Amino acid sequence: MKIEVFALCDAATDSMGKLNILGTFDTIYAHQMPAVHPQCAVAMRVRVTRIEKGEHRIKINIVDQDGKAVVPSLDTSMQVLFPDEQPSHAFNIILNMQGLKLEKHGEYSIDLAIDGRQEASLPLFVKDPPQNPAAPPELPSGPEPL
Repeated sequence: MKIEVFALCDAATDSMGKLNILGTFDTIYAHQMPAVHPQCAVAMRVRVTRIEKGEHRIKINIVDQDGKAVVPSLDTSMQVLFPDEQPSHAFNIILNMQGLKLEKHGEYSIDLAIDGRQEASLPLFVKDPPQNPAAPPELPSGPEPL
């Protein structure tokens, strides 16, 4: 198995096998704690080969820096089928979350395990907003007219 995409984002959809991702991020700024992030998603695209067809266990954990679960684990199974003779197949998994409650500032981890083996991990940083946010860098203007 190969993890092709594993991202925390604002939203994701699957349209006939096409994974659509909007707004990936790794940091949430919060003045007050606990913070509640209104909506986000974890989007995954996993590629399997023919030899890996069959049932596989998928587990996603979101934990704080002390390893304490933030939400209950997503623990499910997936049946990998090959409808034709292609040598590999990709499937998408989207975990939509609403009202994600984060108790304290710090680093969180979103962990993906397949068949009991850790396959990928994403950091999520929860920070105080910057005091003086820097102005965005000035973009270069287009080419000079001739």
